[in-house]
Amino acid sequence: MVDTAPVRSNTERRPSSAGPTGTPGSDTRASGSAPKADATGDPAAGTPTGGTDTDVRIDVDLLAEHLLGRWAEDRRISRRLARDPALHKIEGQPIAEHRARVFEQLRILVDAGAIQRPYPPEFGGQDNHGGNLAAFEELTVADPSLQIKAGVQWGLFASAVHHLGTERNHREFLPGIIAFDVPGCFAMTETGHGSDVQNIATSATYDPETQEFVVHTPFRGAWKDYIGNAALHGKAAVVFAKLVTQGIDHGVHAFYVPLRDDDGFLPGVGGDDDGVKGGLNGIDNGRLWFDHVRIPRTNLLNRYGDVAEDGTYSSPIESPGRRFFTMLGTLVQGRVSLDGAAVVAQKVGLQIALTYAMQRRQFPTGDGQEGVLLDYGRHQRRLIPRLATVFAQSFAHEKLLQTFDDVFSGRADTPERREDLETQAAAFKSMSTWSALDTLQECREATGGAGFLAENRITGLRADLDVYVTFEGDNTVLLQLVGKRLLTDFRKAAPRDAASTAKFVATQVGSKLADATGLRRLGQTVSDRGSLAASVADLQDSGTQRALLAGRVETMVTEIGMRLRTAGKDRARAAVLLNRSQHELIEASKAHAELMQWDAFTDAIADVPPGDTRTVLVWLRDLFALGLIEQHLDWHLLHGRLSAQRARAVSAYVDRLVARIRPVVPQLIESFGYEPAHVRSPIAAGAEQARQDEARAWYAAERAAGRLPEQEKKPRP
Repeated sequence: MVDTAPVRSNTERRPSSAGPTGTPGSDTRASGSAPKADATGDPAAGTPTGGTDTDVRIDVDLLAEHLLGRWAEDRRISRRLARDPALHKIEGQPIAEHRARVFEQLRILVDAGAIQRPYPPEFGGQDNHGGNLAAFEELTVADPSLQIKAGVQWGLFASAVHHLGTERNHREFLPGIIAFDVPGCFAMTETGHGSDVQNIATSATYDPETQEFVVHTPFRGAWKDYIGNAALHGKAAVVFAKLVTQGIDHGVHAFYVPLRDDDGFLPGVGGDDDGVKGGLNGIDNGRLWFDHVRIPRTNLLNRYGDVAEDGTYSSPIESPGRRFFTMLGTLVQGRVSLDGAAVVAQKVGLQIALTYAMQRRQFPTGDGQEGVLLDYGRHQRRLIPRLATVFAQSFAHEKLLQTFDDVFSGRADTPERREDLETQAAAFKSMSTWSALDTLQECREATGGAGFLAENRITGLRADLDVYVTFEGDNTVLLQLVGKRLLTDFRKAAPRDAASTAKFVATQVGSKLADATGLRRLGQTVSDRGSLAASVADLQDSGTQRALLAGRVETMVTEIGMRLRTAGKDRARAAVLLNRSQHELIEASKAHAELMQWDAFTDAIADVPPGDTRTVLVWLRDLFALGLIEQHLDWHLLHGRLSAQRARAVSAYVDRLVARIRPVVPQLIESFGYEPAHVRSPIAAGAEQARQDEARAWYAAERAAGRLPEQEKKPRP
């Protein structure tokens, strides 16, 4: 049966932000009602598993517009373009043909005016930074290789010239790059140095006699590696190298270096083809090396550091470390776009798997008819929580895009806002790209053999997105950057004078004592009075959810921060303690990212008028929150944050939410707005439904005609 209890709109407590992760306060946003308990007081009793309809009706158009976000029109334009079969991936196409096809697809983008948005008007642009990334992410539905190769050309190569160069660089280099007359590379990563860019070995040494830089890779490990467009198509590259002048190494800077003419590599430049990869084989990744290659002094992209004719170095940023991180910070859009692309890929995968699950029938049910897969509880559990997660990631990505646009448009380009952007991008890119691999794998398994066929796209999407977790920053390294930000905020909040420090330490000790003695659990037990329904009612409250999510972050960061404080001014000991705490710090960073996603989801709900659409969004938000709490239930129990009864209530209510959401799944995936030309999966385009209809019609006709044989009777025991 289906839960048809009326849903009433509750008032939630709006959390206020305090400290590095925030603490619960008051909330005025809407939530769903507590579940209606049965006679036993168990809200999960009789949890529905069927797919019958309910009275809940989502306003699909309203929700679709909400998901499209601030740059809705840019997304629509890109989606219309992505319907063009000339842009679609051909599964199983030979690599040479795939590379050639994607190369020509970039010319289609130029001709369609699809890549000019972020540039200044004098270069045919609109200064539309957020809209550019929003549109760019949607190309994932056509072919991830197209999206990434376009990202190499305009999101990395052109962006480096645009944001690291000055007017002289713009005039000389940008027109050819934008027009795709100069296909290019972004040559940062070295075989021997991936995430550790600060210690790359390629050098650019200034020669004042010729006013040239000499670019050189001194050994094999210094070759630029895994570089998009390097194997075949790149005519020039932005090469990251250590700038050396007058005998002084001024750290990593970016240089525009020509690579090829029509006859092949230029003198002193060489390279190899990386060959077949695990995915994204429409991109010609390769290796580059430089043997004392000379380039003009003015090929230095000199916004953050310049060299005069006589070799004198100057920079508007005095600190080498801050200069380096400022330069890398201007290139953050790659991480932002990968976050969005991972969300898009998950939506497509879930649309395929859920559509199939609502049509594919298997095993007789109580009425003797075979049931559809999505009416089975386990199948609901494997897909619907991931649907809730992709909604959370979608709303969080919209927040990230707004932060990105605020900074890159100049409206809010402050050091604090840039730091927020870098933290959000590192956190969200890590979580969504890992989630994409997990979700697409689950979608593949949930669609059985059909999902393993390349024509149904799931395996191809997963293979193409595999590298997303390590390029534009390895996720594990990125989360360490997030963790360092959390520790910095902790140190800023911690008192410095003796009296305040003593009070601060006492507070932390008191908090740990409450955890250890079970005072929190006792309070929950008394409050719930043995009623599972009461436990669920409190878990539904947004203030409770946020307190649990934020409390986990705050506790982990505090434990690491207090441990590091014992080192005092001993930097060597502090480094040892930090190294020992890396695992905990990464877990804290993940928890912080999840909290930011929850906040974004809750804020998005506040923008939806009361009604069924808002109610369903609250269910999804609650499912996302309680799914995270269930995932880390051991932590909450060990730290005394949940009583045993509340821990049981978490899973019970997750089951109830999954069943409540099941009937509105078709409307939810419709709100994604992806048409058959975007999804291009036979099992999501009616093929499975046609098979099922044919089978049911055949059995019905045979039964009516009396032609079905009798079944062998089972012997009585």
